[in-house]
Amino acid sequence: MRSINCKGNLIDLTTPKVMGILNLTPDSFYDGGKYKSDKDFLLQTEKMLLEGATFIDIGAYSSRPSAKHISEEEELSRLIPVLKNILKKFPDIVISVDTFRSSVAKKSIEIGAAMINDISAGSLDKKMFATIAKLQVPYILMHMKGTPQNMQQNVTYNDLIKDILFYFSKKINALRVLGVNDLILDVGFGFSKTLDQNYELLNNLNLFKTLDLPILTGLSRKSMLYNHLNISPKEALNATTIANTIALQQGVNILRVHDVKEAMEIIKIINK
Repeated sequence: MRSINCKGNLIDLTTPKVMGILNLTPDSFYDGGKYKSDKDFLLQTEKMLLEGATFIDIGAYSSRPSAKHISEEEELSRLIPVLKNILKKFPDIVISVDTFRSSVAKKSIEIGAAMINDISAGSLDKKMFATIAKLQVPYILMHMKGTPQNMQQNVTYNDLIKDILFYFSKKINALRVLGVNDLILDVGFGFSKTLDQNYELLNNLNLFKTLDLPILTGLSRKSMLYNHLNISPKEALNATTIANTIALQQGVNILRVHDVKEAMEIIKIINK
């Protein structure tokens, strides 16, 4: 059985699960600035939980292409109050914190978050791997080259699939040496990838099963969908559903989405 340990609870990933996105950033590409008050954050969290989300992924640093860099202090000031409020109202939920900073990861887990989602897989903070090993929490490693500010200038590969497999192999080995148990892989759609490269990845997601770890995909309303169709992120729910269906057919274990209800419907249909 493929499972991860979140605060003492084993979560079985043999049946795909949904991770609902809660952005605390004012400038995220789809829902930036949509939720402005504690009440907004709590209502959206409750909505996603009722719709079937197993995980809630909270991020306070926008990682969209060319996003503005913010300080650690600003990230914490956005994140910590909301995290505390959500855990106060929903003490048993599984919160993933989307951060590449080890100090933010440490503080989040101490408050009650259950896992860390790192867009840089330890590349932007050399202390991250050791911090995760000490915290012993599930860790999502995403593939990206460079930083959110310059990643779209880093799209050259010898062989896209092989290069990303090698990237993950090195990271997994380093984490295993440190004694980290629960790892989840995210190929990083839209991060250091051209439109065609994103679709090559989507067509070959099953090849990453060779690494024998759960796979998470973040395809929700991304530019690879809406740019290709010449529509806006707000109009990209149908495209997201199609892409997520393809991902599940390739063996993906977690769908990271803005729209939980629709993602749960895909899983129910696929499982049937």
